[in-house]
Amino acid sequence: MSDALLVELRGPVLELRLNRPDLHNAFDAGLIAILTRALEAAADDERVRAVLLSGSGASFSAGADLQWMRGMAAASEEENRQDSLALARLMRTLDELPRPTLARVHGPAFGGGVGLVACCDIAIATPQARFGLTESRLGLLPAVISPYVIDAIGPRQARRWFATGEHFDAATAQAIGLVHEVVEADALDAAIARQLDLLGKAGPIAAASAKSLVRRVHAGTDRDVLDADNAALIARLRVSPEGQEGLGAFLEKRAPSWTTRG
Repeated sequence: MSDALLVELRGPVLELRLNRPDLHNAFDAGLIAILTRALEAAADDERVRAVLLSGSGASFSAGADLQWMRGMAAASEEENRQDSLALARLMRTLDELPRPTLARVHGPAFGGGVGLVACCDIAIATPQARFGLTESRLGLLPAVISPYVIDAIGPRQARRWFATGEHFDAATAQAIGLVHEVVEADALDAAIARQLDLLGKAGPIAAASAKSLVRRVHAGTDRDVLDADNAALIARLRVSPEGQEGLGAFLEKRAPSWTTRG
């Protein structure tokens, strides 16, 4: 794994730390590729119960690296399309990862950095965090990350921030739904630890499957099909080993076995 991404497994939690602090953890093709590979590996690693995404230095992620953007400006349209598809693969891999994901946003997040935040299931920021979908200032748009950002903040908010490219603070990010919580910098790690503790008490399969349920319900239009699918899901979970253990522990007034692992 490249020095641009630090990977550490601490018990059931995998931390992926963007590590280009001198460039504010900006993306280039190399970082996109290694982060995608790390997420794909996490999806297949049964030891991983949750993934924490963070950044080294003063920033979470400044989005696209300027040197990389300069090179792509001189590339062909097809080369740019392939390059953008690589970023799309990263965002989709993070968004659909079959593990709960948390964003630790301790500083600025711009452009694609906002996309990473939007793709995570839980996002906690400090007051020092700043955000911006600044592509329009370059005559561009946040097209690749738009599905995830719009899911997070809604179309009405997206129309404003996509068009103006203006910066906004952490309180605004929380108000529009991009982050769930804003805490002081010295309380950030404790806030992250609380969320990880809650995830550790949830059934591993249930916690990992929550996002797919939300996505399916949100996209569903045929209520009869949705009702049938949801009934089948809960029936399958109730008779599964995890469901049986969880229900048994509740009735027996004890902690389920998964809370004592790792």
